[in-house]
Amino acid sequence: MTAPDPERFRQIGLRLDRNGRLWHQGEEVTHPRLRQALLRWLDLRDEDRRPVVRLDETRYAYIDVDDAHLLVTSARWDGDRIFVVLNDGSEEELAYASLRVGDGDALYCTVRGGRLEGRVTTPAYQVLAAGIDDDPDRPGSFVLRAAGGRFAIGHG
Repeated sequence: MTAPDPERFRQIGLRLDRNGRLWHQGEEVTHPRLRQALLRWLDLRDEDRRPVVRLDETRYAYIDVDDAHLLVTSARWDGDRIFVVLNDGSEEELAYASLRVGDGDALYCTVRGGRLEGRVTTPAYQVLAAGIDDDPDRPGSFVLRAAGGRFAIGHG
């Protein structure tokens, strides 16, 4: 008799859709604290950068992610710095140099120290827009003025 493959048990039917909704085996996860916990446990496996919900180095399960790992639900200026709130309830300073325009003209940035990707929602974008200007060095492109600098907003 062979031992069961532990990788098979890591496939538990979790999916994160583009709107930040969590699904387990086709049913939406609606319990607020469970949803928040799962979002806070989001991480990437170091070996292959595959998305997981992780309790520790040995206890994790795979999750399918349709778009960004997290949503940037709001933003606020503090002087010339920008702080963003993620849909897991955490707040962090915006990773200015990571801003980029992606599919459907959505704005993305890295979060959690560059480990995960966040998609900027409309309410957060409306706050960021106060610092966004045309880039005089690259026609058709934009820069963010914040944190004492000018940060080019990338594409792709």
